[in-house]
Amino acid sequence: MKATTSAEYPELFVLENGGETDKFNTAYYDGEAIVNRLIWHMDLHYTGKPNRGAILSAVHIAEEDGQTGFGDLAKAYTALPEHLKNKIADLEVAYTFEMQRIKWRFADNSGYEPGPFSPKKPADVGFPDFPDAVYPMVVTHPETGDKILEIVEQFLDRVIEPEKIGMSDAEADQLLHELVEHIRKPEFHYWHDWRIGDMVLWDNWRAMHCTTGTRVGIKRLINRTTIEGGHTLGRQLAVTE
Repeated sequence: MKATTSAEYPELFVLENGGETDKFNTAYYDGEAIVNRLIWHMDLHYTGKPNRGAILSAVHIAEEDGQTGFGDLAKAYTALPEHLKNKIADLEVAYTFEMQRIKWRFADNSGYEPGPFSPKKPADVGFPDFPDAVYPMVVTHPETGDKILEIVEQFLDRVIEPEKIGMSDAEADQLLHELVEHIRKPEFHYWHDWRIGDMVLWDNWRAMHCTTGTRVGIKRLINRTTIEGGHTLGRQLAVTE
């Protein structure tokens, strides 16, 4: 996905479809090859310190598809029934950095098949093995004070110590399935259809995002600037935890 980067300015890079790296970012959905489709996630979530946000600028737009979706997790929290707000108030949730989507426990993988060049381990794409990241299930936004439902599909793994509120592991998994279904509701989403010259800025501490991807060979080029975060919203587990 990262076509070019700047060694001097690592926060600047290019997102490109339709280039030489397509084969590494291609998977199959109901038998159709799609490049760079990403499910709901927050950037750098796996580190415990997500970046503040990012700016995307459209240089070359796809002839079809290539949408970017944004989901408001503050609205998602507000819309929860009171009994669920009370239930999750003191819970933590763990995210496991795993390159193989088929191992993401709460992703919708119906119709999904990895491509022949899909990465199988972090080293395949130059990443280290990050330890699990843990967040409060409800994060208070450091700047606005809004309550954020800290649930996204990508890397979501488990509830930490569900027994402290009398839940079994199976009941905790069911809770996560319920919350994932909640954040998928369209009333929390905005889908951006790109035009050349569009510039989109989002709050990565509040909003999750995703991309629909494009068919193989379809050109799409977006310039991206990452905005560094000054707060640690989660924590990384020690290997023994």
